[in-house]
Amino acid sequence: MMTAVLPGDQARATVAVAVPPDVAFRVFTEEIDQWWRRGLRYRVAGGNRGFIHLEPGLGGRLYESFETGGTTRVFETGTVKVWQPPSRLVFEWRGVAFAPGERTEVEVVFVPSSGGTTVTVTHRGWASLRPDHPVRHGYDVPAFIRMTGLWWGDLLTSLREHAAQRSGTRP
Repeated sequence: MMTAVLPGDQARATVAVAVPPDVAFRVFTEEIDQWWRRGLRYRVAGGNRGFIHLEPGLGGRLYESFETGGTTRVFETGTVKVWQPPSRLVFEWRGVAFAPGERTEVEVVFVPSSGGTTVTVTHRGWASLRPDHPVRHGYDVPAFIRMTGLWWGDLLTSLREHAAQRSGTRP
């Protein structure tokens, strides 16, 4: 039985990468700091030095560690809920502006294709956040969901480019 998706609940982005699913899964999880874009739009650290890490396995943390004002800060973005290499990964996602108990969910699916792997990210749970939530940056719900899909599209483009460099193919 399929669950109905609430309007404005999810954003989805898909990319083809020129590596097999097991490699795509490893690149996504083990090399996340190398392909995840830098800057304030993508990282809590903004321009500060730091790294993003995804701990492998069920219960693993997704976090960012960075230096600011001579102090190391760690921001835990989420926790791994499903770990099924090389086909599926699900993790909880919390933005900086989220209150305790507020969270969304990111599902990443790796499907074999003739040219390598199709990677699809579905980021859902946005409907549980109020329409004027700070994470929405003042956008109405449809515009915010579009923006989130484009944001993930930017990140997946970076994943594709990194995987291509790793495999010696052109993106």
